[in-house]
Amino acid sequence: MSKFVIEGGYPLNGTVRPSGNKNEALPVLMACLLTSDTITFERVPRIQDVLTVCQILEEMGVKVVWEDDETLHLTAKDVTTTKPSAKLCADIRASILLMGPMLARMGGIELPLPGGDVIGARRIDTHWEGIEALGGHLRFHEHKIIGEIKRAKGTNVFMDEPSVTATENLLLLAATAEGTTVLHNAASEPHVVGLCNLLNAMGAHIEGIGSNRLTLHGVKQLHGARHRIGPDFMEVGSMLCLGAIGGGKIRIEDAGVTDLRFVLKTLSRLGINPVVSGDSLEINGTRPLVVKKEVSGRVPTIYSGPWPAYPTDLMSVAIVAATQSIGTSIFFEKMFEGRMFFTDKLMQMGSNIVLCDPHRVVITGPSKLISSRMSSPDVRAGMALLMAAVIADGKSTIDNIHQIERGYMAIDRKLASLGAKITREA
Repeated sequence: MSKFVIEGGYPLNGTVRPSGNKNEALPVLMACLLTSDTITFERVPRIQDVLTVCQILEEMGVKVVWEDDETLHLTAKDVTTTKPSAKLCADIRASILLMGPMLARMGGIELPLPGGDVIGARRIDTHWEGIEALGGHLRFHEHKIIGEIKRAKGTNVFMDEPSVTATENLLLLAATAEGTTVLHNAASEPHVVGLCNLLNAMGAHIEGIGSNRLTLHGVKQLHGARHRIGPDFMEVGSMLCLGAIGGGKIRIEDAGVTDLRFVLKTLSRLGINPVVSGDSLEINGTRPLVVKKEVSGRVPTIYSGPWPAYPTDLMSVAIVAATQSIGTSIFFEKMFEGRMFFTDKLMQMGSNIVLCDPHRVVITGPSKLISSRMSSPDVRAGMALLMAAVIADGKSTIDNIHQIERGYMAIDRKLASLGAKITREA
């Protein structure tokens, strides 16, 4: 099992460019199933989750060709099965995104239950209800979801939560539905916008992109396209938090600043205030961070929520930054009841954290962190622990790093280029 060995305490300086958005890459790759033509993707993050999706698609008959490290061609001319690999689907939550395009293309699917991070309950009711509203028939059988449909028929779909993956599944199904579909309370994250833009480039007719009300005028057929995946704002947010506590100066280029307004607003409450220069961000980690109290003088609360609120996936890295900020802050994770449990490892490193319940922690900083041996529990917590190790005194070891590498492309090389002392060992 591979691991990272980090000698902490070295200042971070230099320029970094984020990879393509993992959460956009996964659904747009699935969209290849909607056409027999080739789709070309640029700025594809070559991370484990993407490679797993490619392997699932390839085993289903899709032709997968990498032109270079970031350019990928997918051709689903011959889809040979409606039964994707149970083993591969168990490795990745995004396998649930096969439902929409396979029902649209093949009229059926036998989907093994998806895997993914263990961060709490992840319901699929919104997928289920939306697909059935469009005319699909779903049932559970022997640890599989069995789905059938003749042809999706447009309708009003009222989603009981703005689920990202449910919105994406319904977009993939409704793009070629008969008639008009309106998705109410849809997710509006940048990666959902990216999927909408790809589908329109393929010939779909989607209105309201970027809002919570998406209207799809169904078309009979989609065609090939070329699509550039946007920057991963989770990586940008992670690098911002790391740069703010890294003791040097970091520039993040091609950062997708227009999508970061609420992220930047939230991080400013911890004293993280980067300079915006075009589409780049510059963060000075030599300056002390100070928690910004509420107007009344009370301790501020940072909470997660559906876009455009602060993303749940950036809670872990912000918590590490808060351990280095002068003052007290409360973090309230509203979406997943397992997100906060990684903080016990930060406590072992010397941070002043009180875990109030599965959803809330209170942090008082700054705390001097010391090295530790840890195991990455999930993608985002793993990145947070890596950040802590980079600024801690002494040599830390992080096991189970495949979790980190599922979401962060070549993260060891990127950190090393900024001056971190990190090695990847088998």
